[in-house]
Formats: sequence, structure tokens, C-alpha cells
Amino acid sequence: MSVQSLEIRRSSASVWGSPSGMRSVPTVAKYIDTSTCIGCKACEVACQEWNDLPPLSTQQVGTYQTLPTLDAGFWNLIRFDEREVEGGLMWLMRKDQCMHCAEPGCLEACPAPGAIVQYANGIVDVNQDNCIGCGYCETGCPFDVPKFHAKTGKMAKCTLCVDRSSVGLEPACVKACPTGCLHFGTKEDMVALGSLRVDQLKKGGFTTAALYDPQGVGGTSVVTVLAHAEHPEWYGLPRDPHVPLGVKFWKKWLRPIGFLAIFGAIVGAFGHHLYHGNKGHVDPGPVDPDEPKA
Repeated sequence: MSVQSLEIRRSSASVWGSPSGMRSVPTVAKYIDTSTCIGCKACEVACQEWNDLPPLSTQQVGTYQTLPTLDAGFWNLIRFDEREVEGGLMWLMRKDQCMHCAEPGCLEACPAPGAIVQYANGIVDVNQDNCIGCGYCETGCPFDVPKFHAKTGKMAKCTLCVDRSSVGLEPACVKACPTGCLHFGTKEDMVALGSLRVDQLKKGGFTTAALYDPQGVGGTSVVTVLAHAEHPEWYGLPRDPHVPLGVKFWKKWLRPIGFLAIFGAIVGAFGHHLYHGNKGHVDPGPVDPDEPKA
């Protein structure tokens, strides 16, 4: 990967949500092959260490999964799911993290200016300095990824190791993976790699294998190979994720209309003052000092 500057494509709470003028930068992506994941959790450890995230308390509840869900202090989670398929038991594992959507619902829902940004290379990040911890980003995410951190009062999630990828390095989790189920590069290259793997799986008997890159959110910067793509819910993935309609309606219509209404009120008040401001104030003229007061 080449060195890339962190130009911002979009940021939260912009009035119209339009992209800023920027030079063309290739979108980066992470490739995840669930069919070759062995659940070793090396990626979990690498994520915690690189991002200086302290260990969390865990509890054995009959599964090898580290935590029930993602956490503000745990951005990368290997999901373990046992499924009975065609009379046999199958153990499905998937690396769960922020999907870095091309049309991120978290950014659309966030009311704090600049709290969530999408860089030119497609990575979606939380700006901790601007975050107000309202939690709206979590409601806007169809993958239920951003989490509230009780100690910092901020939202947190995977950054796709933007500090590494911006200087040409692969994310820490990809670096640590021992089986090659994780790769990192341009979105175009990762889709091509995933398509090749899907063809291999189909030839091996997994006829419904496919690449999970949902277009309901404009595609994602985390492309995932699923051997049983007809059941994405088996892997903890929504079948057809979309940004909630309420978020889109608020962002694209109600918020701009609100700004126009405020602007119109200010202009109206100023015009009223100019037209009516001095009316009703009669100049009493000079006062006669000898005139008796009423």
C-alpha cells in the first residue's frame, strides 16, 4: 500500500451532506475469508495491543467467543456460531468489526459537526475531540457497531488502523493473521481476490458461496467471503442492510429545512426592524422649563 494523506471526503452534521472537493484516492478495503478462519483470535489480540485498549472482563457462558458483542474497548471480535447444515454440525466463524460503509449510517445520524469523518480512502473514523457521546451513530448503523465508552463519554469503534494504513502499512489484525484469511489493499483488488475465492468454494461444493459487499450501504470497505451466503444471518450479518429511513429523512430534508427556517426568521426579523423600527416613536420636541408638570 502506498502512503496516503488523510483528506476528508465527508464529515458529520454538514448541512447538505455533500462531498468536499478532493483529489482522487483509491478506496482501501479489508478482505475476510470466513471459510479459512480458525478462530485463533490473533487478530483480537493485535487490535487490543496496537490501539492500547485494556483487557476486558470475560465470563465463560459455554462458547469460545470472547464477548457477546463488540464493545467500546473491544473493536474486533471473532464470532463463533454452531449450525446444523444438512444433518451435520458446522462451526461458522466471522471477524466482526466496523464495516466502513461507503454510505455510513453513523455519519448520517451524528449531529455533532466533524465527530465522524469519512476519509478520501473510504475509512470511517470517530473524531474523539468532537464527539459528544449522544449515541445517535449507533442507531444509524445497520451493523450495530459504534459503542459508548462509559469512562470517556465518547463513542468508539474500529478505525481500520487508519494510522497504519495512511502510511502504507496493513492493519494490525491483518498483520497478525496466521492463515491468510485476512488481506488488505485497494477495494478493487480485494473484490477480485474475493471473487476468485468464491469460485473455488463453488467448485468445492459450496454452491451458494458469495462475496458480502451490500449495496444498500453503497458497499463496504470490509468485503467478506461467505460459504453460505444465502444465510448471512448465520454469520451475524444483516441480509440487506440500509441506513434507517428516519436518519435519511432527517439528514436530507428536515435538517436543511430547519436551517432555512432559521435563516428566514432572521431575515424576516431584520426586515421588520428596518420597516417598522422607528414607527410609533414620536419626537416630543423641546421641553419648556416653565411649563408645569402634569
